[in-house]
Amino acid sequence: MKEVKNCAPQGDALMFRVEKLPTNALLVKTENGMLLVTHSETGHHHAVDARPGLELFQHPTDPLVGWLRISKEAQHADVVHHRPWDTHETLRLLYSDSPAGETIFEIRRQRERAPEGWRRVED
Repeated sequence: MKEVKNCAPQGDALMFRVEKLPTNALLVKTENGMLLVTHSETGHHHAVDARPGLELFQHPTDPLVGWLRISKEAQHADVVHHRPWDTHETLRLLYSDSPAGETIFEIRRQRERAPEGWRRVED
């Protein structure tokens, strides 16, 4: 497990710490007890076990951008790649003391140029 204070990639996702959550961010519901950091059509999601003090948010118009809020209570969030083969190392995103009592990580999916325009890279 790799501990992350500021920035780390995991497969086709990049997670990096930011100062605050945008006011227009939309809260994402849990799915089967997990916060799906990135969803995969083939089922190998990058996910965090849902627990108190962790919240996932989505950009209102860009499905390739999201945010994970980690409270002081939670202290960390383990991002696990759910695939039995060729899996990526688990990332432990760490809470960092802040006046707001929370740490925000922005999550960006990798993109690639295609004839029809920009699209998400398939992991």
